[in-house]
Amino acid sequence: METKNIMIVGVGGQGSLLASKLLGRLLLTRGYDIKVSEVHGMSQRGGSVVTYVRFGDKVYSPIVDKGEADFIVSFELLEAARYTEDLKPGGKIITSTQQINPMPVITGAAQYPQHLEQTMKAAGIDVDAFDALSLAEQAGSPKAVNLVLMGRLSRYFDFTEEEWLEAIGQSVPEKFLELNRKAFALGRNS
Repeated sequence: METKNIMIVGVGGQGSLLASKLLGRLLLTRGYDIKVSEVHGMSQRGGSVVTYVRFGDKVYSPIVDKGEADFIVSFELLEAARYTEDLKPGGKIITSTQQINPMPVITGAAQYPQHLEQTMKAAGIDVDAFDALSLAEQAGSPKAVNLVLMGRLSRYFDFTEEEWLEAIGQSVPEKFLELNRKAFALGRNS
């Protein structure tokens, strides 16, 4: 199997690392060779975080090169737009429409760019944008955006829902399991 590349992008504290671990566990159950790599900017609550998940018959490097991502899963709209160069032709961006102001916007040095979803689509990018935050809140916690996004990503893979739920069970503490399963289901079925 040709190596597949997934980038998970967001800001610190949103749960992208849990999402990448969940994906890693799921892919291991199918026998893929996988590499997971995390790149932290100023990730303590607000800085950019990028996680690479690569899988296939044999994966040699943990890093996704520019123009090679099959999927970019983004927790925030500006982060999705920031990484469009990394998407391969025919790739897909799955993004929450949530907007988190970066430091230049907070300090008044810049404005949050408007119409990002439309701009990406106008550039020919396949964008699946939806309000993941509202679905996470519906599940019981705004912190469950990561599982809502994994639910949405699951629609594009041939893994069964049971396989995903098993990986969630292995990745999430018991006391948060039901909430995260609900968030996953809302993302998958919305």
